[in-house]
Amino acid sequence: MKPRDTRPAVSQATIEYTCPMHPEVVRNQPGSCPVCGMALEPREAAQEDVPNPELTDMTRRFRIAAILGFPVFGIAMAEMVGGAEVLPLSRTISNWVQLVYAVPVVLWAGRPFFERGWASVVHRSPNMFTLIALGVGAAFVYSLAATVVPGSFPAGFQMEGGVEPYFDTAVVIVVLVLLGQVLELRARHRTGAALRSLIGLAPTVAHRIRGDADSSEAADATDEDVHLADVQVGDLLRVRPGERVPVDGVVVAGRSAVDESMVSGEPIPIEKEPGNAVIGGTVNGTGSLTMRAERVGAETLLSQIVRIVSEAQRSQAPIQRTVDRVSGYFVPAVVAIAIAAFTVWALWGPEPRLALALVNAVAVLIIACPCALGLATPMAIMVGTGRGATAGVLIRDAAVLEALERVDTLIVDKTGTLTEGKPQVRTVATAPGTAIEEDDLMRLAAGVERASEHPLAGAIVAEAKRRGLPMAAVTDFESETGRGVVGQVGSSKVLVGTKPFLAGREIDVASLDTMVEQARGPGETIVFVAVDGKPAGIIGVVDPIKASTPEALALLRREGLHIVMATGDNRVTAEAVAARIGIDPADVVAELLPADKRRLVADEQARGRTVAMAGDGINDAPALAEAAVGIAMGTGTDIAMESAGITLVRGDLQAIARARRLSRATMRNSRQNLVLAFVYNAIGVPVAAGLLYPFIGLLISPIWASAAMTLSSLSVVGNSLRLRRTAL
Repeated sequence: MKPRDTRPAVSQATIEYTCPMHPEVVRNQPGSCPVCGMALEPREAAQEDVPNPELTDMTRRFRIAAILGFPVFGIAMAEMVGGAEVLPLSRTISNWVQLVYAVPVVLWAGRPFFERGWASVVHRSPNMFTLIALGVGAAFVYSLAATVVPGSFPAGFQMEGGVEPYFDTAVVIVVLVLLGQVLELRARHRTGAALRSLIGLAPTVAHRIRGDADSSEAADATDEDVHLADVQVGDLLRVRPGERVPVDGVVVAGRSAVDESMVSGEPIPIEKEPGNAVIGGTVNGTGSLTMRAERVGAETLLSQIVRIVSEAQRSQAPIQRTVDRVSGYFVPAVVAIAIAAFTVWALWGPEPRLALALVNAVAVLIIACPCALGLATPMAIMVGTGRGATAGVLIRDAAVLEALERVDTLIVDKTGTLTEGKPQVRTVATAPGTAIEEDDLMRLAAGVERASEHPLAGAIVAEAKRRGLPMAAVTDFESETGRGVVGQVGSSKVLVGTKPFLAGREIDVASLDTMVEQARGPGETIVFVAVDGKPAGIIGVVDPIKASTPEALALLRREGLHIVMATGDNRVTAEAVAARIGIDPADVVAELLPADKRRLVADEQARGRTVAMAGDGINDAPALAEAAVGIAMGTGTDIAMESAGITLVRGDLQAIARARRLSRATMRNSRQNLVLAFVYNAIGVPVAAGLLYPFIGLLISPIWASAAMTLSSLSVVGNSLRLRRTAL
């Protein structure tokens, strides 16, 4: 039986809301953006598909407005079609009936539009609601005056039977704009579907094993169901067949295939056995696993993915800054065009000139849609980053997504990026004439390397353990990043590192050259060992190349990328690896320190190239930060991932090609949205002003203008949603 949830509910005040167009706007409650008037959205996606208060409110207002507005629209249509024969009401009675029904529609249902329009004036940020408030307000106030004091209007407003009101225009605009808000809010809600699906991957309950934490006894222990929030680091958890892995951890017992596709985008289940890492949210196959929790809560990979994607969806691409500048002039320009249209129609239009001038000015205000222009890029970014997350490509910033499209050079670190990052000792050889045996060499080297975090150090320590060699504690330990380590192991001073590192300590290793060349031929990385100031031997370490690397590099070349391999290894070793994966020796840069990798990136960019850097280690962090696009392997270090703009969850280079396709699709979609918005406004505003009337007699009613304005915003959101189906 599942435990009863006794945790306190999250209060409304703990939720922060922000604007998709202006992420700098943050509020602790729902409402509208003071800059653009759009409805604010929760800053963090919720696990459950909770109701949107703004959508609920707009839906209620729309339904009531549609019911109360129908009689107004019906009366206006009846008078237009047949006049008194269809609707036997006097002009006065008709006007008052329309007024009674129009008041709640305009003043209550349309109240949010007036509030947002007024806020735009107060904050000096004219927007779509400024235009709607002006248009609806002008039509309603004019109609109110035409009903209450019709005799005060000059002849330019007089038609057959008196002054014609435009209650139907005001009412229908409110109803259509409310409908547009409802449809837009629903569509915007769908843009976060990918993120909500990721959040929903985590189970709510974990099966914690009671009793002795020894894995050998775990199968006989009893289970207790606990909430995921109650799982602690070090807890033993049982993952039953078909269940989701609750948190990140390591398998300690059992074997099974785990489907990691929803996190990594890879469809083939991964075989897991004791010692293998498992990711929270992935699906266990037919076997039962016992795992030890290592990352819980906000530290799990799934939580980090959700956080990164959420931040990326709120970030702005550089192209958005240009759009924002254009939008800043848009509303004042539309108001100026509306005034100009009113003036022209009032002076030179056909009778009734003033009435037609008002109608056309209102049509201009209503048809203009700065909202579509502002939504063009944010909607594409929001959907695109969510699509990338489901394919194992985490985009940290919208600017990175835009820059990736322009990348023409990819610098790839060797270890952990092109290779598995799991080096193994293949060669152990002692120096000629030395009394040190191979096992002694391994024991001393492993003793000093125990204090190092370098991948090669891990391989040496693992080999010593495999041989069952005792390792003494190291004292006086020193490390030079990318070069080597030195320390006191027992009575011996041991140095382990590169040839330049030993040479800097005045240790000549020329006597080892022959065995070094033999080992480097197959692509082994050579580690030199010196004991008490004399060369003691070498340890050759090989890092298997990832099975997907050759195919991934070929795919990236077809994408038009120039591939450069960067490594701290000796050039002979680096070229041996490059030959196996099809990289030209001229594109191999070897024997690099972390600062050298950063300099390599800077030099390439100084040549006018747009550079992406892919790496996984701490020593890659400076280069990742320097590059136009830093790409970190999700299997690497946290520092590398923090320095990079893109993280590949599985650490597979093929995901770079997916990320590039995503970048192209997202930016293409964004440009399509901008074209839609610009073309719509470039055509709609002049036509609404009456530009075509002298030629073909075409005028656009404010009612049709409001319908067109709604469709404009929906076209942008709908086009953005197509990114959810983009093939990567």
